[in-house]
Amino acid sequence: MNIIEFLKIVVFGIVEGFTEWLPISSTGHMILLEELIPLRVTDDFWNVFKVVIQLGAILAVVMLYFHKLNPFDRGKSGRQKRDTILLWLKIAAACVPVVVVAMPLDDWMDAHLYNGFVVAAMLIVYGVLFLIIENRNHQMEFPIQRVSQIDLRTAVYIGCFQLLALVPGTSRSGVTIIGAMLLGCSRAASAEFTFFLGIPVMFGASLLKIVKFFLKADRMFSGTEIFYLIAAMIIAYLVSVYSIKFLMGYIKRNDFKLFGYYRIILGVIVVAYFTVAALMA
Repeated sequence: MNIIEFLKIVVFGIVEGFTEWLPISSTGHMILLEELIPLRVTDDFWNVFKVVIQLGAILAVVMLYFHKLNPFDRGKSGRQKRDTILLWLKIAAACVPVVVVAMPLDDWMDAHLYNGFVVAAMLIVYGVLFLIIENRNHQMEFPIQRVSQIDLRTAVYIGCFQLLALVPGTSRSGVTIIGAMLLGCSRAASAEFTFFLGIPVMFGASLLKIVKFFLKADRMFSGTEIFYLIAAMIIAYLVSVYSIKFLMGYIKRNDFKLFGYYRIILGVIVVAYFTVAALMA
């Protein structure tokens, strides 16, 4: 095992864990990391690696909200169980646009738009949108305060906003939160529903990519590579737990402007970096 490569794996896992659930684009950060500390691995391993660390992030949501999302919990009353099943129906409805439109286009979008300049543009555009929307929301009373108040139609509309995340750098959580707030959901309800929506969406996309890899793979991973994958997934899981708790605590007292400013600054940095790299090439 190469210690330097392992330390890089740790950094990637930490960054994925922090950025997957915050509305700041995990893709944008991954592209920067690829440039600054590239892993010395095969393309096949890299493609699976990006998927596996997402699975670690998904498990954090499942663990933190297991009671709320489990319709078979013996501690729940009959009504609570029905409400949980209804919540899953809303999540499923919100996933329909992704299944119909996003998944067939996912590989094409990555192949044609996965580059620094597109990511930077999306970081800046949605950063500005966060500032505009939060200025509009100043002292606004949201009609939907809890996830349970989101109806089926609103859930589908939120799912449609999620399609915008096809463009790298948009941030799935960011665009879903923006869409939910525009539809009248509070910051907490928007963030929480975004977390729940990420479970089937990210798990489905990850599973699809893993299956595609093994169907065309001409070799299996080595013991060291498997260790790297497991380590990255565990790190992403642990950091995601903290990241989700941080976000939910933060938005109880604050708005999303901080993340808007951060996106704009990061977008400018990405543009500057790739411009200099292109001029020096």
